[in-house]
Amino acid sequence: MKKGATEHTENMEVGFDGLIGLFEQTQTAMQSQAARSVDIALVVRNWLFGWYIVEFENGGAERVDLYGKKLFSRISERLKKAGIKGMSQTNLRKFRDFYQGYVEIQQALPVTSLVTEKIQQTLPAQSFSPAVISEMLVRDSKRENFWQMLSARFLLSWSHYVVLLTIDSIDERRFYELEAIENAWGIRELKRQINSSLYERLALSRDKAGVRELAQKGQLVAKPSDVLKSPYILEFLELQERSEYSEHDLETAIIDKIEHFLLELGKGFLFESRQKRFTFDDDHFYVDLVFYNRLLRCYVIIDLKRERLTHQDLGQMQMYVNYFDRYVKLEDEKPTVGILLCHSKDDRLVELTLPKDSNIHASAYQLYLPDKEALKKQLEDAQAEWEATHEDSSDVQNGGLS
Repeated sequence: MKKGATEHTENMEVGFDGLIGLFEQTQTAMQSQAARSVDIALVVRNWLFGWYIVEFENGGAERVDLYGKKLFSRISERLKKAGIKGMSQTNLRKFRDFYQGYVEIQQALPVTSLVTEKIQQTLPAQSFSPAVISEMLVRDSKRENFWQMLSARFLLSWSHYVVLLTIDSIDERRFYELEAIENAWGIRELKRQINSSLYERLALSRDKAGVRELAQKGQLVAKPSDVLKSPYILEFLELQERSEYSEHDLETAIIDKIEHFLLELGKGFLFESRQKRFTFDDDHFYVDLVFYNRLLRCYVIIDLKRERLTHQDLGQMQMYVNYFDRYVKLEDEKPTVGILLCHSKDDRLVELTLPKDSNIHASAYQLYLPDKEALKKQLEDAQAEWEATHEDSSDVQNGGLS
């Protein structure tokens, strides 16, 4: 090998040594954060590791030629020798994906440009050494500030973020992250909410601005429509769709899995009773399920319908709602909300039977997880229709002028 080529390769190796040193420094700093949450510190560490890998890969064509597909295997080998656990090639790729999925966080760091410049350098060790980030990790005052900034952004465990990274849409991913934080979802519940397409089901009842708000603020509950979903997903009841089951069987299964049902209903729901009885002239009437929503400050009563919804069912629910409003709710509480949870319904019948300002709603339920792609397509079509209608309204307001 020629002398010039040898020197170039040696400089590249020195740069690689600097990259490994950066991993080791961050690992040491992470371990010193004993007073902080181990999970959050691990998440921060993994995001930083991903940042280092991306910036090293972006350092120039020479690095691609020198390391190529072997970069992850070489990093893994060296870090394992340094005693850092969990540094398989698979995990290193996850770290890179994690950083790329949350790359916007980098913009909030005051040392972004300097760190990037240092990591990308291909000069000898003394130049490649990332002095800026080292200072952040070593000096107590700056280290604490640096870790606080990153820790304030990551509030879930690494296992949560591994699940979230399976979601391509940034808006959808951010929604589930916000909901998991606010509702203290475990991994199992997070997976269940993603598989049940909670984001799409909530977004279908909102216009474009409302969908954007879901991604920015999560699910806000200020009016009855904010908690409605269609369909409600009840796969956790483990009832077979094709087998014969009655409304009583459905109700009993819900009571047996009331905790799961409350999670499916959404935020603020408290269970009060089943088969709530009230009487008129010796006639007894029974409401299947009675809940109270502390965020809406109102009763929410649910009637279960195994067969197709009829206008008689809607009329009966209207009577139930009227009874609660007149004889049960307090003066300072909001009007009662009625939900008919049915196997199937005709939206035209519901619209024709109920007044536009009705507090009664009909929602379908299904006993299996939805087709996520079909719901996404339905959401895209609904958004396109909303935008077209919105544009038509703007044209009318502007006298048809564009």
